[in-house]
Amino acid sequence: MYTLPTIHLNGTGATALSEEYGEAWRALLNARDALAKATCNARDFYPQGDEAWKDARFERSEALAKFDDVIDYVEAWLAHINDHK
Repeated sequence: MYTLPTIHLNGTGATALSEEYGEAWRALLNARDALAKATCNARDFYPQGDEAWKDARFERSEALAKFDDVIDYVEAWLAHINDHK
């Protein structure tokens, strides 16, 4: 699904890649969690009309799904790297 690196002597070491992608993974999980916990309340949208709250919830779901896509990408790298450690 993704183009993953070949771990070899002339390339970046598996340990360095694991540390870097592990840090990225933790940051993404924290950012996704922070967004999921951020207030998105219907009472903040009703002055805009009946559709605004529905639209805001949909947009929020789309944003969280994008986080999930990036997390999947990083997890694929981590799994591949850890297979070569």
